[in-house]
Amino acid sequence: MEEIIVQKYGGSSVANIARIKKIAKKIIDQTKENGKLVVVVSAMGKTTDKLINMAQKITSHPDDRELDMLLSTGEQVSIALLTMAIHSQGGKAISLTGSQAGIITNEIHTRAKVTALNEENIKSALSSGKIVIVAGFQGINTKGDITTLGRGGSDTTAIILAAQLKAKRCEIYTDVDGVYTADPHIVPEARRIPKISYDEMSEMANLGAKVMHYRAIDVARNYQVKVAVKSSFVEGEGTIIEGVNKMIEKVEVRGVTQEIKVGKIVVQSVPDTPGIAYKLFKALAEKEIIVDMIIQSSHRNEVNDIAFTVASSDFEKAIQITKRVAEEINARGVIYDLEVAKVSIIGAGITGDPAIAARMFGALAREKINIDMISTSNLRISCLINSSQIEDAVRAIHKEFNLEKVGKE
Repeated sequence: MEEIIVQKYGGSSVANIARIKKIAKKIIDQTKENGKLVVVVSAMGKTTDKLINMAQKITSHPDDRELDMLLSTGEQVSIALLTMAIHSQGGKAISLTGSQAGIITNEIHTRAKVTALNEENIKSALSSGKIVIVAGFQGINTKGDITTLGRGGSDTTAIILAAQLKAKRCEIYTDVDGVYTADPHIVPEARRIPKISYDEMSEMANLGAKVMHYRAIDVARNYQVKVAVKSSFVEGEGTIIEGVNKMIEKVEVRGVTQEIKVGKIVVQSVPDTPGIAYKLFKALAEKEIIVDMIIQSSHRNEVNDIAFTVASSDFEKAIQITKRVAEEINARGVIYDLEVAKVSIIGAGITGDPAIAARMFGALAREKINIDMISTSNLRISCLINSSQIEDAVRAIHKEFNLEKVGKE
């Protein structure tokens, strides 16, 4: 039995007709070599952003169900055109929407999670010798409504298909030739990382690396899907994501990331009584708002402050919820700041070596960059700073840990 390979092509890979034709040839050639292919495709170029802008010209608060109906059309254009291109070059292929591919999600619109996969249509098409082209980023709920999976949804689609189809591997094709120690646009000396663990990659994705989305990496780790990140435009080995980073008592920084689409919210003078934090963060969780950095100030006069960060896309909704809860708990008020950014270092076990945090803070101090908030885990150290200094921070930290030497040993 021929092994299945799942591939995913991002928006830049299918940004125009010329690129679609080129990808079609690449897919046909690889089918001759590898056998069965399932290809997940994103919307062309900036199509999703354009659709969102169109919706916002009509209303600043579009209904989530109708927004999903609109946004899902971007991927449907891509799969149809790519399938036509394959046909025109003598290949056999069929396009499937998320619902036709059997992708079942929960009821939440604009950020749905996949709950089941009925792969009958995919397997039937593969058995008839067809390349299966699947619309990423979308599925269908039990009510029959189209849903979208949120940021990085096409990555998640590809990994889930690879897991359920027991694919040999999942290849993520994008506009870069792998995962880098930092954003090459900010740090020209950044180096490609040949191999990285699921956990490290998940943290990098969660903290601003744009190559893949953390939800997709989490699924890959849970189902042990081997992932290769490669360029659509140049040949190369890319980056392999699998297993754990094997090292014996060796702690190293693997990369530096930045996240500029973040906002800080502070609830002032919160009564220091049990259950207050629960009430606030439960209200945010009910709206699927992910909170990252959380700091509660030391107790003073029976009150304290609670500060936290959220993605800028959730900022307005988070402010509304926080103000409501603040009033209910008799807090003094809510202040917020969107002129902030997060810089992070990632590496397995890095908080086990106290020198690493000291070196990171020292690099920032030498650039006269003030740290607003700090959060840590076994895999990362993150600092919230002024957004105007984020590029200087990334460059300083990358240099401090000599990451330009990765792969040169």
